[in-house]
Amino acid sequence: MWTLAVPWWQLVLRSAVIYLALLAVLRIFGKREVGQFTLFDLVLILLIANAVQPAMTGPDSSLLGGLVIIATLIGTNRVVAAARHRIGFVAWLLESKPTVIASDGRWITAAMGREDVTVDEAEMALREHGIADVSEVRVAVLESDGSISVVPRQTTGPTHRRRSVRIVRHL
Repeated sequence: MWTLAVPWWQLVLRSAVIYLALLAVLRIFGKREVGQFTLFDLVLILLIANAVQPAMTGPDSSLLGGLVIIATLIGTNRVVAAARHRIGFVAWLLESKPTVIASDGRWITAAMGREDVTVDEAEMALREHGIADVSEVRVAVLESDGSISVVPRQTTGPTHRRRSVRIVRHL
């Protein structure tokens, strides 16, 4: 139970490499909010977790090995988060730029296509912001965190901040 089948440093190295590889792959998929994964996304993540588990553990199935892997994943996550805040290049690698998806009452279909945002998803975001139609929009932006910010053409009545709207894209 407490005896490692491989050296501890090998578990650390394997886990850190898998973490960074998964981070890179998820970054390539673009702007997505984890809390808004679809059923398809959840199935994919579960299958990936199952597939990479042997790559992290190797022949080790000890309790101590599992604890080393957990500590490594948490530590690697903290290091990446700190680097993102302190090193501009890391932030540039990990964070996407906001994308304008509507301007002056019209959808920018090329931008929506690049970001894999459908008109239905964007219209849902408008409704969440209390806007009935894209013709009422000065600008709508798909933010780097997956939310859509909407600036209406005219402000009628008191303005208030609405909750964020997250875009869900299928893999």
